[in-house]
Amino acid sequence: MAGPSLTWVPDILGKPFEQLTLPLGVDGEHGPLVATLVRSIPNPLLTLFAPLRDVDVLYVHGWSDYFFQRELARFWTGRGARFYALDLRRYGRSLRDGQAPGYIDSLEDYDVDIAAALQAMGHAAEPAEQGLSAEPDARAGRRKLVLMGHSTGGLTLTLWADRHPGRAHAVVLNSPWLELQLGTLGRQALAPLVDMRARLDPRGTQPAVDFGFYTRAQDRIGSLPQDEHRTLWRPDRGFPTAPGWLSAVMDGHRRVAAGVDIGCPALVLLSAASTMPLSWKESMISTDSVLVVDDIARASTRIGALVTIARVDGAIHDVFLSRPVSRAIAYDALDRWARAYVAPDADVPRRGDSALVDSRVKL
Repeated sequence: MAGPSLTWVPDILGKPFEQLTLPLGVDGEHGPLVATLVRSIPNPLLTLFAPLRDVDVLYVHGWSDYFFQRELARFWTGRGARFYALDLRRYGRSLRDGQAPGYIDSLEDYDVDIAAALQAMGHAAEPAEQGLSAEPDARAGRRKLVLMGHSTGGLTLTLWADRHPGRAHAVVLNSPWLELQLGTLGRQALAPLVDMRARLDPRGTQPAVDFGFYTRAQDRIGSLPQDEHRTLWRPDRGFPTAPGWLSAVMDGHRRVAAGVDIGCPALVLLSAASTMPLSWKESMISTDSVLVVDDIARASTRIGALVTIARVDGAIHDVFLSRPVSRAIAYDALDRWARAYVAPDADVPRRGDSALVDSRVKL
């Protein structure tokens, strides 16, 4: 297998998407460990007066997933922003033969992936290293960074923003996995058992909990890609899970429950309702069949001082893969919020500003 490239090359999504392989070291016995950054950059002349012309967006996918959402990228680039998406280590474009898909011992390990992506985007905290070139104008500090995460990616970015105050201008969370489906009490009861297994057998097997209903719902809607990558990178019943991975996620939930501060405005997009994934129900094509959205809404109030929660009727777990009407509502909410908190004339409070208040909106 060829070594990682340090140049942008055409992406599997076709024009205008390109990808950059980010070397992260060696994955034990399984060769190079990499992350992959995908970008779509609008023509600067065509976006000279666009509302988000000074914005860079970094998107991070969820569990058992990869970036394929062309429409989401077009939303941002159509408003002048530069759009980037990160396939984390052992996911999607970054998954290599012999690696355990999606496995991680600690969500903080993703700091390395995110740092490499931000460096390539021109938002690194330190001067460029390893020959990765920054995008024009970004390093000078004239561009805003917006973080956007779905599900587990939303949890990962929430914790990252808390550990890196001042780096993000705003955060958008699409059904972020901020609490275990068993709720706070269930998580607290289960945590000692999971942590013990993680210490004894971190990569051991666990019972399958994904019966494929969420994939079935998306297929009914027609929102999933139909290509050769989906079977490997986004299997219908998800990747096998392991105690070490689950312990890492539950530690993230514990941290959110204790209270974190992302230090900037946040938009949290959620379905209006959940359906328990115990058997197939038609309601799964219009509700979240992965998370308990009421619990996520409550947890969202603990991530910062200025949080807008938008509950979208008819949405599924990934609100931007819902049926057209609900998807349009979600994009409208994102557009109005971005114009208020991200656009050039937005007066955005930052961490430490006593004027910060909670804002909750139901659509």
